[in-house]
Amino acid sequence: MRRDRWLLPVGVEEILPPAARHAEQVRRRLLDLLDTWGYDLVMPPLVEYLESLLTGVGHELDLKTFKLTDQLTGRLMGLRADMTPQAARIDAHYLRRDTPVRLCYLGPVVRTRPDAFAGAREPWQIGAELFGQSGPRADTEVLRLMLALLECAGFSGLHVDIGHVGVYRALAREAGMDDAVEQELHDALRRRSRAEVNGILAGLSLPARVGRHLETLIDLHGAKAEFVAAERALADAGAEVRAALDDLKAVWEAVDRAQPGIQWHFDLAELSGYSYHTGVVFSAFVDGYGQAIAQGGRYDEIGRAFGRSRPAVGFSADLRLLLKLRDEPTQAPPAILAPCCDDAALRETVRALRARGERVIEALSEAEGQGRDMECDRELIQQDGRWTVVVRR
Repeated sequence: MRRDRWLLPVGVEEILPPAARHAEQVRRRLLDLLDTWGYDLVMPPLVEYLESLLTGVGHELDLKTFKLTDQLTGRLMGLRADMTPQAARIDAHYLRRDTPVRLCYLGPVVRTRPDAFAGAREPWQIGAELFGQSGPRADTEVLRLMLALLECAGFSGLHVDIGHVGVYRALAREAGMDDAVEQELHDALRRRSRAEVNGILAGLSLPARVGRHLETLIDLHGAKAEFVAAERALADAGAEVRAALDDLKAVWEAVDRAQPGIQWHFDLAELSGYSYHTGVVFSAFVDGYGQAIAQGGRYDEIGRAFGRSRPAVGFSADLRLLLKLRDEPTQAPPAILAPCCDDAALRETVRALRARGERVIEALSEAEGQGRDMECDRELIQQDGRWTVVVRR
């Protein structure tokens, strides 16, 4: 007989009181913020048929998705590993509006493996998606909302990495690369392996201009001054590249004007999510933690697989991670102890206190009422025929 039945799987955690109370308070605050920006809350199911979960951006999640068989139909189902495809399905299949649609969500997702060392396999994904609007203004709104949400969660001194996958896409098309070579070069650029990048390019018959542009991508990162240098380095690139750089600059400058104090870093070789992102991409970082705490970007045409092609841009974060990084105090709020007494006036007093938001714990026995481990700093006592709150001695 196993004696460790209380153990949880690696990467799966539970939140105990009083930390759970704090988590719920933050959850409500963040959802209220998203609502003030006009983003409507949706609550997709935790389990769906597999072909729906792995449609659109979802095919990236195949290895991360727990799979099971539906005992009613025999079809494969999956536990959602990302809520973005679900939001896209809701927009394309159920809402079907011609105007922009703003959706937000917050709920658990389940993954077969964590994204980072010692990471969670059951993150609480919070995010927002803007469907039906292309261009820098939509990208700017979503990036500003991501930063506002992180600030609402208590983060300051944010660093933002920003890029545009359209630059590499356009250069790859100019080079006429097949999918395999394009992916191989993409992987080398992400690892910043100059030797691999040069080796791949040397094996291709490319116009000198295109080869130079692809080779220099690995160096095109840094602060605003380096972005000016990147514009010069790609000045003779095609129209698609120049349009992507213009979009990137417009988003960057608009967000910087609206929310000054952000520390920016642009990177044209940052190609995470390359298989589904189509435009501006961004990630937020804080000092002392090496991974992004929130990320997002543009992924147009996500709704095509659901029967309706729509521009889309969004972001997401793991609320569990945000709570851990904040290291907020988790002491339970003080409560009022009500004695074990069957008295109508006492019951009415307790009801009134709770209606005002006070935490009242009713003793279930005389002995419990004498206990000192109930985190009650006050108690109800009867004075002059009335129940009165006094400081507990």
